[in-house]
Amino acid sequence: MAYDPGAIDAALAAAVGDDPLLIADLHLAFTHSAADALDAMVDASDAEAWRAAAWRLKGLAASFGAMPLMTLARAAADTSPGDDDMLRRLGDAVKQL
Repeated sequence: MAYDPGAIDAALAAAVGDDPLLIADLHLAFTHSAADALDAMVDASDAEAWRAAAWRLKGLAASFGAMPLMTLARAAADTSPGDDDMLRRLGDAVKQL
């Protein structure tokens, strides 16, 4: 699954204008929030917590135009809590942001 960080920056530019520092700050905030949502999935103690964290990650990805991550997070919501393969795939996706 390939990511285009330029697409995220383009979505941010459309929302906030051509302010490179603000775009960089928002991109950094996005990546930190995505990592936090992934950590919540790792720490989920039951299916409800897992699904809530997956939906949080999905919504965050959608807000920033990261459609591949959004799709993966949505699929994660339907998997078993602690699914190692899904966590690996999500971790790889978040690292690529």
